[in-house]
Parts: sequence; C-alpha cells; structure tokens
Amino acid sequence: QVFIAISLILGDGLYNLIKIVVITAKEFLNAHSKQTSLPLVTHQDDESSKLLEEKLQNETFIKDSIPSWFAASGYIGLAAISTATIPNIFPQMKWYLVLACYIFAPALAFCNSYGTGLTDWSLASTYGKIGLFIFASLIGSKGGVIAGLAACGVMMSIVSTAADLMQDFKTGYLTRTSPRSMFVSQLNGTALGCIIASLTFWLYWVGFDIGSPDGVYKAPYAVIYREMAILGVEGFSALPKHCLELGSVFFVAVLIINLLRDVTPKNVSQFTPIPMAMAIPFYIGAYFAIDMFVGTMIMFVWERLNRKELEDYAGAVASGLICGDGIWTVPSTILSIFRIDPPIYMYFASSS
Repeated sequence: QVFIAISLILGDGLYNLIKIVVITAKEFLNAHSKQTSLPLVTHQDDESSKLLEEKLQNETFIKDSIPSWFAASGYIGLAAISTATIPNIFPQMKWYLVLACYIFAPALAFCNSYGTGLTDWSLASTYGKIGLFIFASLIGSKGGVIAGLAACGVMMSIVSTAADLMQDFKTGYLTRTSPRSMFVSQLNGTALGCIIASLTFWLYWVGFDIGSPDGVYKAPYAVIYREMAILGVEGFSALPKHCLELGSVFFVAVLIINLLRDVTPKNVSQFTPIPMAMAIPFYIGAYFAIDMFVGTMIMFVWERLNRKELEDYAGAVASGLICGDGIWTVPSTILSIFRIDPPIYMYFASSS
C-alpha cells in the first residue's frame, strides 16, 4: 500500500518536474527575442477588477522577488553546514551521504510542493522513507539503521520546508505581500523556533518518560521508523511478494497517464485523472477520496448553475470545508474521551 503510493507520487512529481525544466529551457533559449522580466497577464479587457488584481499581484511578486543567486547560496551554505556537523552527531552517516541527500533532495522537494499544492497534503514523511530505505540498504548491517534514520530526517526537513515555503509565498502572492518581507519574517520565526522547540523538547524529555511503552508519550513512530530502517538493511528480499513489480507498474502507468493528458485535446484531457490525487487515498485511507469526490460534485453542479459565482467564491468555500473538517476533530476527540458511540454502527465481514 505504501509503496504503491510512493510510486504514484514519484511518477507524477518527476514527470511534471521534467516537463517544467523543458519548458523553462525553451523559454530561456528564446529569451533574447522576448522581454527579460516575467510576463504579466495581458488580456483585451484589462478594465475588469479581476484582471487588474491579478496584474497587481504579479507586479508585486516580481518586483520584490528573491534573487536566484541568493537562494542558491543559502542552500549551498546550509548543505555545507549539515555536511560538516551531521557526521559528528551520527558517525554512521558519512559526509558524502549527507551531501548526496542535498543533491537529490531538490527534485523530491519539487514533487512534494507540487503534490501539496494539488491536495493540501504534505507527504514529506513518504519522501523521507525513500531516503531511509536507500541509505539503510547502502550502509548495510554495520550502522545502516542509524544512517537510514538520519538520512530520513535530512530528507524530510528539506522536502517539508519546500512545501511550507510554497504555501507561504502563494499566500503572500494572493495578499500582495512582498516576498522579501515574508522571507525576513520567516528567518525571524525560524530563529525563535530553534530556541522554543529545543526548550519544549527538553521539558518533555525531563518531565516524561519519552518512548516508554507504558508512559504517556509512547512515541510509536520511533518504533515504526526503526522497523522500516531494519527492513531497508535487509534489502528488497524483505519486501512483500511482488511489491517491487507492482510499484514499477504503477510508476510507468503514471507516466503514460500524464503523457496522455498533455497530448490529447482539452475536451478529452479534462477527464484524465491526476495521479497525485489518486495516490493520497492509498496512503491515508479512502475517506480523503470521498471528501474530494463530494467537493468535485459541488464544483460540477455549481459550475452549471453559476460559473461566475463559482470563480469568485470557490476558494472561500473550499477553505471553509477544510477548516470545518479539521475543527471537527476537537468534538470528535471529546466524544471519544467520554466513550460516546455513534448512533449507527456498520461492520463489513467476509462473505465466507
């Protein structure tokens, strides 16, 4: 189940990464005959408030954009610091393995940002598992578990940060906030987080028996990730039967689906499924697919009734549904604490 989801996510993300790289390369080669700045949206009816708002958003975002050299320098600097310090903390994680994480992580970070933008779900842990299995199998039985877990942490940090920044900058774009101002605020928040998160962890570590099976904070994910690291050390032979073959089939199927969506006419491609959205239910369960189906049906009917109103308010309605679903976990937890069961109970059993 998890490996099929990983295959779908990686296939869709890598396809779109290659697609965007090719398009960018073509635009770069033709840049001498075009304007050097990013193109603004231009239409014949520039008087409409919607197009004017979009034009202002583009102007603000482009005017105060963060230089590419600054972003690249920051990433290289962080990679150098991590390459020097992580091997001192985890001797099994050699410096060249940390450097390899930073070399391959940007491609996975793009995939995660793309998926988060489509589904509002960051699958950083899924990409972390990829690093865990690869590095644990490379090191083997002599330190592979520790090295795999350390690589998983590095990959998850890079991949999750990319998705978070994408969401933050998209919010800044919609609110016409300067990207540079947002970046300075994020630096301040990160600096405070280094202090507050460390103190919070220290308080928990001192006040509770973290990881104890009989304690309040059992840390179940620690056991799960350790077992996955042990599985990675044992190699592909430890995977379920036909797991590798199934993953390969789904990976190729995703590439074919994306290619068909790009080459077929729009009236046909609109019915082509998005593999990234298909992958989420494999990972977190079918309830997410049901939520997406209900939202899609609301959009479909609303579009037929009033397309203009849909374009204006779809984002607000979607935000309300997402917030409502999240807030419901609070009363659901209270009902669970008081052991109040739902009035209808359904059970599925085998026909045999």
